[in-house]
Amino acid sequence: MRARDMESNMDMSDPHALALHALVWMLSDARRAERLLAITGLDADALRTGIGDPAVLGAVLEHLANYEPDLIACAEAMEVSPAALVAAHRSLAA
Repeated sequence: MRARDMESNMDMSDPHALALHALVWMLSDARRAERLLAITGLDADALRTGIGDPAVLGAVLEHLANYEPDLIACAEAMEVSPAALVAAHRSLAA
């Protein structure tokens, strides 16, 4: 399945889907990926094993929510509002 097909099949109202999509967006750029890992304390293994863990996904969205330039850029790339990403973080953190 092509990446574009996967994107069109994602439910962008689902917090898990939003977090996974945001994670892919962050990891697609070396600078952003390094920043994510450095600030969250996560490493590649933790991301792989925690991909379905709401705490890990919440940490990814928390990191994004705390850096407005990336939050806005990610929201634009995903065609959602920044508020939707913040709401997804709150949902996963609950």
